[in-house]
Amino acid sequence: MNDLTLIRTNSDHADFRQLVFLLDEELAVRDGDEHAFYAQYNKVDAIKEVVVAYQNEHPVGCGAIKSFSETAVEVKRMFVHPGHRKKGIAAKILHELENWTKELGFSECVLETGKKQPEAISLYQKVGYQITPNYGQYIGIDNSVCMARPLNNNP
Repeated sequence: MNDLTLIRTNSDHADFRQLVFLLDEELAVRDGDEHAFYAQYNKVDAIKEVVVAYQNEHPVGCGAIKSFSETAVEVKRMFVHPGHRKKGIAAKILHELENWTKELGFSECVLETGKKQPEAISLYQKVGYQITPNYGQYIGIDNSVCMARPLNNNP
């Protein structure tokens, strides 16, 4: 892919905040009446590990991780601008987040996505995530799909 650059930053980064704004707009449409429930768990204040993807110097995608347990991080705020989807950008962001996870000493990634996001479910399964029982605030939420992937220690 031409000129795809990934940077590591935090949730204060302006391009990350703009991409998250677009993500939330899209999720409000997809999730409808359930959006407010999910929004409360997707605050981006003080996330220390954020990846932003740039295509030809334009921000086109993002993702983040935050501590979930002693051994796992939770993947959050994965998004690729609609005009740049189906080009492998999300998988590259996810791979960078997984590398960062290992560097921080964690051995697993967990995440939650929605049944109304079949493209996301497909991506995660393609790169090795398995559907798990819903965790935490997602227990009993029918639209939620929780997934996990153990990471080996190899980069």
